[in-house]
Amino acid sequence: MSKIHIRFEPSKELQDETVFALETARDSGKIKKGTNEATKAIERGRAKFVVIAMDVDPPEVVAHLPELCNEKKIPYSYLPGKKQLGRACGIDVPTAAVAITDPGNAIKTIKGIAEKLETLGLK
Repeated sequence: MSKIHIRFEPSKELQDETVFALETARDSGKIKKGTNEATKAIERGRAKFVVIAMDVDPPEVVAHLPELCNEKKIPYSYLPGKKQLGRACGIDVPTAAVAITDPGNAIKTIKGIAEKLETLGLK
């Protein structure tokens, strides 16, 4: 039986840390933008952290990502909007999901986020 996934709304602090991790990984590591690229990175075991936008419509577009992350034991979190997620990735278009494949200088931040999520029972 698979783990039941409940979408959660991260605190403002966790959202800020997530944006910082994305910006840092974008500048010093590697990220994969978009649902398809994020899905491939997760399936191939390359994703280290995944961020999903909460305002994706229809939500089924990204509904498979948390389950995949749970299967592969990859931490994930949410940001409220696709525009915010796109900006954090350094692009001018909204994006539904992003996978960090090489954290670069964001490795400590990502570990800290993962620990917080685990403490909350969300990892």
